Amino acid sequence: MSDQRLNPHLDTPYRNAWRRLRGTMVTVALFSACVNILMLTGPMFMLQVYDRVLSSGSVATLQGLFLIVVVLFMFLGLYDFLRTRALSRAALRLDQEVGQDTHDLWVRSALLPGGETSRPLNDLAVVRGFLPSPAMLGLFDTPWIPFYLGVVFLIHPWLGMLAIAGVGVVTVVALLNQLTTKDYHAQAMRMDGAESHFVDQSRRNAEAIVPLGMAGRITGRWSDMHREGLAVGQTGSDRAEGYAAFSKSFRLLLQSALLGLGGYLALQQEISAGMIVAASIIAGRALAPVDAVIGQWRSIVRMREAHKRLKALFDGQAAKRPTVDLPPPEGHLHVSGVTKFAPMAERGERPPILDEVSFYLAPGDAVGVIGPSASGKSTLARILVGAWAPDVGTVRLDGATLDQWAETALGKHIGYLPQNLELLAGTIRDNIARFDPQADDGAVIEAAKIAGVHDMVLQLPDGYATRLSYENPPLSGGQLQRIGLARAIFGMPRYVVLDEPNSNLDASGDDALSQAIVTLREAGSTVIVMAHRPSAIHAVNKVLVLHAGRVAEFGEKDKILQTATRRRTPGDAPKQES
Repeated sequence: MSDQRLNPHLDTPYRNAWRRLRGTMVTVALFSACVNILMLTGPMFMLQVYDRVLSSGSVATLQGLFLIVVVLFMFLGLYDFLRTRALSRAALRLDQEVGQDTHDLWVRSALLPGGETSRPLNDLAVVRGFLPSPAMLGLFDTPWIPFYLGVVFLIHPWLGMLAIAGVGVVTVVALLNQLTTKDYHAQAMRMDGAESHFVDQSRRNAEAIVPLGMAGRITGRWSDMHREGLAVGQTGSDRAEGYAAFSKSFRLLLQSALLGLGGYLALQQEISAGMIVAASIIAGRALAPVDAVIGQWRSIVRMREAHKRLKALFDGQAAKRPTVDLPPPEGHLHVSGVTKFAPMAERGERPPILDEVSFYLAPGDAVGVIGPSASGKSTLARILVGAWAPDVGTVRLDGATLDQWAETALGKHIGYLPQNLELLAGTIRDNIARFDPQADDGAVIEAAKIAGVHDMVLQLPDGYATRLSYENPPLSGGQLQRIGLARAIFGMPRYVVLDEPNSNLDASGDDALSQAIVTLREAGSTVIVMAHRPSAIHAVNKVLVLHAGRVAEFGEKDKILQTATRRRTPGDAPKQES
């Protein structure tokens, strides 16, 4: 992995999607300019009515002005609709462009330390929902505050200075709102993510939680987490609500102050009566975007944090190495000096999970990897299929490291049955065929027969069309494991890794597993079996013994087992029992 680089920050799917939205944002800014200019229609109409119509008593002038106002307000509504529609379509386009990449990264994040709490799809939903929101429109209106202040200043400098002072106060309030609430909102969102992860864990483990009498305590733990998260979020909301209420009341006070000052200036014959009302309305319009931003501050913070997490997620992905179309592998597996440290650990801080593991397998070989619990068998399985990368060392298939293959191309030649198996929502056929809609039904049935699950599937009401779902799984643990085995050997891959493949199997399942390994070996496949139960390695020809992450022994099965048998002298028995 040393030759992989992080994606350059200026070239990720998420950043590129935002870059392609620049034209839309410019268009929205232009529509916002039209909207904000047309917002002067009401105050200007009122100014003309007070200063021109009432003084002249001309009905024709009033009718002409009103006709102009009707046309201008029609354009105002049109431009406001168009900018909202543009933002809505931009949100849809953003989701369409990065949705698949985001889902892919979400799936892959489960392979990273701490990745189980990542919720990039939720973050994308937050960003998508924010774009056409009133808060986003308020941000586009904010740059027009100086324009409105300038208009008020043109009416009279004193009114302009009062309005500028009012905007300054509201701006300070907005900054204080940000400074005093951002930490609470950020912490509340982190706690919400942890709570969501705990809820998902609780539901997935209900089968153990309820019988063990843990349901009440788990609910109590969730209640504590939920209450703490709400308390932190409410503290931030209380402060934000206080700032929002002050800003709103101050805006009303400022408008009244402008009316009062305008009345004084009118008495001094410096402005007209219409200018009094016009200045008050325009100044109120200048403060409206700030009010909108303060009122929607929590959603703005949520969007900002979600946007930052998405950028960091995409930026942190290792750049894809260029690949070529390598020929189908024959099954020569070279594992050289593979070392893997515990997550978040560096060399020397903790003993490695795997330490300098090396071995070689030829096509047709099947090795049983045995050893006590925590000896590193599952970690080795994940590294052998590329789910995890070794910290030191290499895994080569036919001389090429796994990352030299195109992922989809290599996947066709790999079979993998993980220790913790969960089939996905879909039909049994879908799961065996690895959700390939172009998969041949004959290949699906062949894999099921090799795994010894074909007859069992036919006994189900819908056969291979039986739909699996989380809410109502129709299969037992052993049946699921055998279907997982069928998925692993679908297409007769040349490289198969089985992690505890018989942990839920009965005697007939063990026989089917052994026969499947024999069939794979006869076809020239290389098979690695991580095993606790001896029946899992019945059909292998080699054994690798792991102890504390190191290779204790490796060689022909009969030789290794005979050596182990000779070591079990009668004098050792009491020691082992003690």
